[in-house]
Amino acid sequence: MKLPIYLYGHPVLRKVSEPIDLSAYDGLSQLVDDMFETMYASDGCGLAAPQIGRNDRIVVIDADVLKDSYPECAGRRLVLINPEVEVLDGDPVRRSEGCLSLPGLSEDVERVEHIRLDWTGLDGVSHSEEMSGFLSRIVQHECDHLEGKVYMDHVSGTRRMLLHSKLRGIVEGKVSCGYRVVSAPKKRK
Repeated sequence: MKLPIYLYGHPVLRKVSEPIDLSAYDGLSQLVDDMFETMYASDGCGLAAPQIGRNDRIVVIDADVLKDSYPECAGRRLVLINPEVEVLDGDPVRRSEGCLSLPGLSEDVERVEHIRLDWTGLDGVSHSEEMSGFLSRIVQHECDHLEGKVYMDHVSGTRRMLLHSKLRGIVEGKVSCGYRVVSAPKKRK
């Protein structure tokens, strides 16, 4: 089932997500399937649970679509339960990022592109892997959502000021995109 994407400005995107207990989480498999379906229908390559209104530490990624430009993304379809990212060595690299919760925008974001990722798979098996390049950027971007952050938090204050009217439009739900969305609740006057 395709789920609506929660837009920038919605409070759910600013909450730190809770770890989940695989053994006590009813409907997890269906939720993960719904997250993939939602991500594909929205033309995304990653989706975190807060983006569908749930503050659970769940991320889905299918980076294979980027394999022609970023070979490290080939065949990488991941379900990350309770992921933990450790930034490793290397100089920060500036690359453009977009987000389903910020439709119509993309900005250059500086990130170190060598990480260690620890997570549990949907099958309950623990994994640990070093990742580099654009795949590590996708993982960091999605895991930021679990910490109540969006990529715009990595953009300079001056740049955010220049984007103020576009960001305000997203907050107010005045955006057009090809998928269902949930805007920030209207503030009471």
